[in-house]
Amino acid sequence: MKRLIATAASIVLFALLVGSADARDFSKGPIKIEQPWTRATPGGAKVAGGFMKITNTGTTPDRLVSATADVSGVVELHEMKMVEGVMKMRALGNGIELKPGQSVDLKPGGYHVMFIDLKAPIVKDKPVKARLTFEKAGELEVEFRVEPIGAKAPADAGGGHHKH
Repeated sequence: MKRLIATAASIVLFALLVGSADARDFSKGPIKIEQPWTRATPGGAKVAGGFMKITNTGTTPDRLVSATADVSGVVELHEMKMVEGVMKMRALGNGIELKPGQSVDLKPGGYHVMFIDLKAPIVKDKPVKARLTFEKAGELEVEFRVEPIGAKAPADAGGGHHKH
């Protein structure tokens, strides 16, 4: 009986560990979201960036058209890029195109979600809940893991899993 309980406990623990590894990925229909994350912010900060990998596993294009989050008054989709030697950031009025079978990385220095008019500081290890709206797939609720101030990538992004 003790061995049976120990085996059952091991199975439950394994399921919890495996489940927690996947808890940072979200999907709806053909849209897959991997590792959404943001950075903690210092007190008084009014903006923060949100990052993730979005994959369209379907056969038709889709588009991320908007986002909302309880942590901020406004959420916009932005792009940063070099223009004549100067890094420029702009809001994307038409959203982010997701071609069939392709992925788009939202990362520092490129496409990203911009949380504007923060209502309170974003705190490390306190996930930020958000809703992403896609033209065809509809609304998808996600949680952004909060990394330390200044993080360049999620802490567990090593090991080649997210090489692009």
